[in-house]
Amino acid sequence: MLLQRLRVPRLPSDWSAGLPAVRHLHTHGLSFDRQVTFLVGQNGSGKSTLVEAIADVCGINAEGGKAGTRYASTGEPSPLGAALDAELTVTGLGLLRGPRRRRRGFFFRAETLFNLGQRVSGLPGYWAGNLAEQSHGEGFFTVLDRMLAGPGLYLLDEPEAALSFQSCLRLVGLLHQVAREGGQIICATHSPILSALPGAQIVELGEDGIRSTEWDELEVVDHWRRFLAKPDFYLRHVLDSD
Repeated sequence: MLLQRLRVPRLPSDWSAGLPAVRHLHTHGLSFDRQVTFLVGQNGSGKSTLVEAIADVCGINAEGGKAGTRYASTGEPSPLGAALDAELTVTGLGLLRGPRRRRRGFFFRAETLFNLGQRVSGLPGYWAGNLAEQSHGEGFFTVLDRMLAGPGLYLLDEPEAALSFQSCLRLVGLLHQVAREGGQIICATHSPILSALPGAQIVELGEDGIRSTEWDELEVVDHWRRFLAKPDFYLRHVLDSD
C-alpha cells in the first residue's frame, strides 16, 4: 500500500465543503485496505472531486498526467486538495514524494485525456501511438496499458467512458495485474463491470457521506439488473406516452 488514509482536518473554503463525502472525511476520514479501491456514486456525489484532490495532495497533475510534473493550469491545488491530508506508507513517500524522476503515479482523467495526449504522445515515458489516429476506446486503452504498470499510485476517473463491454473486461484484467505488481489503484466509476473486480474495496458516496459496501449491494448494480430484466419499467418514466 502507498496511501493508507485520507482526512480533512479543516473543511475547504469552497463549495466542496458542502458535499456529504467531504464532511465525512472531516469527521471520520477514509482508510484504504486493499490494492484497488472503487469510488461509486451518483453524479454530483463528489467522486471526481475527491480523486482530483487526491492527485493534488500526492503530487500528481490534477489536470491528468504523471506524478512529478508541473501543473498545467493555475499551479495551485484545489481548495479540497489543499485541505486534504494523506497518510502515506514509507513506500508511498518514496514513490510519490521522493526524487522527481523516480516518482510513480498517474492520473487517468477521461475528460482531459486527449488534451494531454496532444502534449505528451510520443515523448519518453509516455505512449508511442497518436491518440488522434485511434478510436476513442482504442486511445483510452493505449494510455491505460502503457501508464498503469508496476508499483505506483494510479488514479482513474471514469475510465470506462469510452470502453465497450469487452474492453471493460480487459481493463478489469489490467487492474488485477497492476495490483499484483504492487500498484495501488483508486478508481471513480459508474461501471458495475469494473467494480466487480474480486477482492476490491468498494466505497459508495451518497447523501449520508461515505460507506463501505459490497458489489451486490451497490445501487447501480441493482438498477442495471432491474433495467436489463424489464427496461420498459424505467423507460416509461422518461419517454413521452402517445
